[in-house]
Amino acid sequence: MAKTEVILTHNIVGLGGESDQVRVAAGYARNFLFPQGFAVPLSGANKRRLESLKQRRAEREAHEFNTMTELAKGVSKLICVIKVKAGDDGKMFGSVTAGMIADELKHQFDITLDKRKIHLESAIKTLGEREVELRLHAEVKSTLKIRVESLTPAIAPAPAEAKPEERKTEKRGRHVEGEKVEKAEAVEEKKPRAAKAE
Repeated sequence: MAKTEVILTHNIVGLGGESDQVRVAAGYARNFLFPQGFAVPLSGANKRRLESLKQRRAEREAHEFNTMTELAKGVSKLICVIKVKAGDDGKMFGSVTAGMIADELKHQFDITLDKRKIHLESAIKTLGEREVELRLHAEVKSTLKIRVESLTPAIAPAPAEAKPEERKTEKRGRHVEGEKVEKAEAVEEKKPRAAKAE
């Protein structure tokens, strides 16, 4: 297969970064890289252009590094509150994902962060506080405090001393004691009516 040398004008995952000189298949360069503007053929004029591409790449990377360093300092002081559905016993339905964290950062603090920069070692499936690692740049890492809260208010547990008696149920699931109470009330209501009729 014929290979050709090209100079990349954009970052391409798995191939190289901006201003890198790489060797690729001729068809890949001709059919994809050149028409999309991701690369230019290697020639004398383009070699001279390579210096300006390297300078532009260095400026962009320095700006990106400074921005992410400032963001890391600001984010480390924040506590992001995420509200989720949970059962009465405090167990969550589902889990908290990196996408949910990124959405809450945008909503609460107006910080736009790609979900791929939020690193979760394992899915968050419990309520409470924890720290999440943020990989903002190749050289910049930070942590973000997350507090996972339930949307439903927690029910206070009953005192341990006053234990309610367990009710026995029939096959159909009706309470036997409750049914007896209802029948007794119905009988009491009928007696006064009978007294008025006499």
